[in-house]
Amino acid sequence: MQVEDIVMDGHPVPVLIQCEDTGSFELDEEALEEVLLNPKIADKYVCVLAVAGAFRKGKSFLLDFLLRYMSSQQSQEWLGDVDQPLQGFKWRQGSKRETTGVLIWSEPFLIKKRSGEEIAVILMDTQGTFDIQSSMKDSTTVFALTTMVSSVLVYNLMNNIQEDDLMNLQLFTSYGMLAQEDCDSAHPFQRLHFLVRDWGFPYEVPYGHQGGQKLLDEILLVTEKQHPAHQEVRRDLRKCFRDINCYLMPHPGFNVIQKADFDGRLADIEEEFVNHLKVLVPRLLSPENLVKKEIGGQPIKARDLLKFFTLFMEVFKDSDLPEPTTLVEPKLAAKLHWRLVKSSMPRPWRHW
Repeated sequence: MQVEDIVMDGHPVPVLIQCEDTGSFELDEEALEEVLLNPKIADKYVCVLAVAGAFRKGKSFLLDFLLRYMSSQQSQEWLGDVDQPLQGFKWRQGSKRETTGVLIWSEPFLIKKRSGEEIAVILMDTQGTFDIQSSMKDSTTVFALTTMVSSVLVYNLMNNIQEDDLMNLQLFTSYGMLAQEDCDSAHPFQRLHFLVRDWGFPYEVPYGHQGGQKLLDEILLVTEKQHPAHQEVRRDLRKCFRDINCYLMPHPGFNVIQKADFDGRLADIEEEFVNHLKVLVPRLLSPENLVKKEIGGQPIKARDLLKFFTLFMEVFKDSDLPEPTTLVEPKLAAKLHWRLVKSSMPRPWRHW
């Protein structure tokens, strides 16, 4: 049976832009308003799914499959024709970075849950961390903003979950940990999803969600033999996120790596990888798995998210964020920033 191509409306919208002259980040409030104040979603609760991680590890490539799923209205044939090129957020082969700053899709998706409630789903692409052109401050700004505004953070990793992956995540989320001090909610953030790409040990731990949870439970286990810093990072992550899970993906095949003209079509991707996409993507975005964005334990609407973006970036713009070279320094910087945030935000938001 012939499967039709999936038609997508919309385009990527840069909302966090890096100034070429100064290197500082600027929020494009006008572009953000066009999306978040759209009458269709302005007064709807939002689910913000963001993909973050190191550069050149396939974040935008993955996001375009999420985009295809949402554009198909979550149909059984959401992957479309095997010869349809992958479109959406811009990506390409090679070693040089493609995405800079933060981008969101211009057309949020309105999804109706079984209860009848409609939720606006916003997909977010982010600049990869630790590329040769970015400072640690750049990576911190992008990752911290992404963590603060998302309700589902997909942490895209390659091959395995390493200790430095956990420590980098702790560094970037230290802002949320300090925000929790005055928060009635037990966790400042909602869902963290470790996505391990090109998992190389399926004979030890199988691909998929169950294998991912087994690996994650082993890695996040706190033991007396661990260094105190390693114990702390695990406790911090458990405190920071309400829900933490993991999925192990197989390699997509050598055509994906070696074909200079690879355009994302399924015909060039290994069947095992495609089969896991069919499981992973609905786990993230099916109606009953959507996670509303909350602040201080309260769900927020699209117009509130706009205010939160603006408040967060005002702090970074007006304050001098030190280069976070140790795990202690960013926590001190974060404490200063959160005092500034709380002093400038509307009263109903100050409890968090």
